[in-house]
Parts: sequence; C-alpha cells; structure tokens
Amino acid sequence: MEKLFKIVLFLHISGGAIGLIAGTINIIKSKGDRLHRRVGKAFLFAMITAGASSLLLSALHPNYFLFMVGVFTLYLVGTGERYLYLKKLGEGQQPAVIDWILTLSMIVFGFGFMGLGAYQLWKGEQFGVVFLVFGFFGLRLAQKDVRYYRHTIDSKRFWLVAHLQRMIGCYIAALTAFLVVNNNTFAPPLVAWLSPTVILVPLIVRWSRHHRGEMIPVPAAAESETKK
Repeated sequence: MEKLFKIVLFLHISGGAIGLIAGTINIIKSKGDRLHRRVGKAFLFAMITAGASSLLLSALHPNYFLFMVGVFTLYLVGTGERYLYLKKLGEGQQPAVIDWILTLSMIVFGFGFMGLGAYQLWKGEQFGVVFLVFGFFGLRLAQKDVRYYRHTIDSKRFWLVAHLQRMIGCYIAALTAFLVVNNNTFAPPLVAWLSPTVILVPLIVRWSRHHRGEMIPVPAAAESETKK
C-alpha cells in the first residue's frame, strides 16, 4: 500500500509541477495562438493527473485538503475544457452527459464543503473559512453552468469567459496546494490557503469583463428559447 502511495504521490507532484509551469506561461503570454493551445493541452492533462491522484491519495491516507483540491481541480479543468466545445449553447446546443456529471458533482460537493466549513467554525476551528470560501465559489460556478445548459446566455462570448474563469480557477487550486504543502514558516495557514484566491480572482474579473463582448439581455434570450 505504501508503495502505491509513493507512486501516486509522484504522479501528483509531477502533474502539479507541470500544471503550474504551463499555467504560468499561459497567464503571462498572449491568448489564443498556437503556443497557447499547446501549452493549454499540457496544462489540461497535467491537472487531470494532479486532480485524479489527489482523490486517490486522499483515499489511501484520508485527507480533507487533498480531497477538496482534487474535486475542484477536476471540476474546473473539466468544465474549462468543455466550454470550448459548447460555444453554441445559445443556439440550442445541448450539453453532453459529462457536462451534467461535472456540474452536479460540484453542486453536491459544494454544499458538502460549506456544511463542513460551518461545522468547523461552530467548533471554533478557523480552517472552516477555507471550506466555506471554496464551497461558495464552486456553487456559484455550478449555478452559472446550469443557466448556460438551459440556454440562458448573457453574452456572445460566454464560452470564452467561462473557459478563462475555470482554467485560472484551476491554476489557483494548484498554486494553493503548492503553497499549503510548502508552507513551513512563511505565512499563517489561512494566508497560504486564501492568498492565491484573493490575488488572482480580481484578474479573473478583469479578463472576464474584457472578453465578455456584446451583452445579451437575459429575459429576451430566455423568451426566445421558450418560443422554440
């Protein structure tokens, strides 16, 4: 069992390291060119490896931290990639089964994380804040998924905004895991957990506004879909 744990841990560290490097490259360079797409594929497979190995590690050695990181990593990188193939949801395109699996899983775990966070705070454990924050953001993104799957589209480039939000969110999860694991003395645990979110979420907001494009009135879009 310990040998299996070490093998999975190696895969997890390797996937996380490659993901951090690839994610950093794509955040600081131009978006949409050939290099961005190639580096993006490396990021995708690295994060899938890191996320899946996190779940397996948390099963071999029960650990809430690894489990939560694994759930968020797979959800964010999965939906981030899928939105590249869901560009026509506003024209009646139907989400695939995998899309609903990813979103519904996040809804279940999001409520679970928030419940666990509230319970920990009730017991006086400040770490419950982390579960509340991550659970809240997970539910917000899943809510957006459901709206898009039901063809309530708020902008013409919704898919690009969703892609950026999820991929940067996945990068935040990887960076958070790196800081937490290597945080010996440089910062309090809560700072290591939440600083990537606090620093990078404004970047997500800025890029989302830049790439959102022409807005579509939600009531009109919903009415149009109803008539179909």
